[in-house]
Amino acid sequence: MNEKKLPITAARLEEIIAEYPTPFHLYDAQGIVTNIRKFIKAFSWAKNFKEYFAVKATPNPYIMRLLQREGVGADCSSLAELVLCEKVGITGDNIIFSSNDTPYEEYAKAMELGAIINLDDITHVAYLEAHGTLPNRLAFRYNPGSLKHGGNTIIGLPEEAKYGMTGDQIIEAINYCKTRGVERFGLHTMVVSNELDIQGLIGTAELMFNLALRVKEATGIEVDFIDFGGGIGVPYRPEESAVDFEALSAGIKAAYERLIEGNGHSSISLAFECGRMVTGPYGYLIATAIHRKDIYKHYIGLDACMANLMRPALYGSYHHITVVGKETAPLDHVYDVTGSLCENNDKFAIDRQLPKIDIGDRIVIHDTGAHGHSMGFNYNGKLRSAELLLNEDGSITQIRRAETLDDLFATLDFSDL
Repeated sequence: MNEKKLPITAARLEEIIAEYPTPFHLYDAQGIVTNIRKFIKAFSWAKNFKEYFAVKATPNPYIMRLLQREGVGADCSSLAELVLCEKVGITGDNIIFSSNDTPYEEYAKAMELGAIINLDDITHVAYLEAHGTLPNRLAFRYNPGSLKHGGNTIIGLPEEAKYGMTGDQIIEAINYCKTRGVERFGLHTMVVSNELDIQGLIGTAELMFNLALRVKEATGIEVDFIDFGGGIGVPYRPEESAVDFEALSAGIKAAYERLIEGNGHSSISLAFECGRMVTGPYGYLIATAIHRKDIYKHYIGLDACMANLMRPALYGSYHHITVVGKETAPLDHVYDVTGSLCENNDKFAIDRQLPKIDIGDRIVIHDTGAHGHSMGFNYNGKLRSAELLLNEDGSITQIRRAETLDDLFATLDFSDL
């Protein structure tokens, strides 16, 4: 069980809303820092252990700087994310660039910053050579195909996913690259997402350790770096439990000792590139109930919409909802909680049991700290909301202002109309 609770009082929330009107995303700095410290400490046994924050989850320089102070790097997959790193001062081995179907200018920027380049396909080796030279360090993304069963709604079945290359292709790529001046090699995978089952996460580590042994046998190369990807889940529902970092670490350590050390392989640096787990539980979409509609069902309309949080519409994802001031009230009403887009799937909750909601009630949608604001869009001309950081001393910093119509129209030219 995990308690879904806003880290401020109702009175403090109203003070914030008086300065920053709803809707907005609020992030809890203390929660983020405490969580990442626990995660890094759990893997203190692993040589040069590194967490690369998946910038796509919450691409905001204030969040990145907060994590940078804790020794966290950045997992990037686009030019914009690389430039964010540059502006924050994250460079070199503190960046891993894992993209797919990538224009060369993005590879060039990653190499300029000294990032670890993680190639998604064997053809990308020739693509890099056709435009320039190979870096002296490369990683390769592994897609295990049907070796990894189960899949999920976000990643899908590995054999049907667009990401990564086969084991045979990785071996071919390493054999070729070592003749072209590449001196250091790493392995990467990302076969699960939002996984709460520790055994599934440990299984991914075992998969990669076995691949490292196969690479050594087939190429003579000992990889010095394995990135397990992200995938550590968030308990979106109150009845779910967060992943136990210590138990996860113990399982991976046992597999490392058995497979890597037990087979005489040199030490390997281990990494994760979690985003959701790092910031997800510490973000809140704050909205206001502005309409009620009673037809065949009962609807509560918010001043937020799918443009502020796409996950429920995209994946059918559950996000817990709190009505501020009514946390202990009976859940004796059933609502669809909706936004104002001209799309019928613009719903934060369907047939959700909640307390009676009155117009003007403040609505908290929980666990929006990752893939919330970052997946926003401007359909119907909706303006993206502000992002606020709740600092450890209780003060508020606006880390992104709300968009304006001038922002929306900035790329249009009305002069010749």
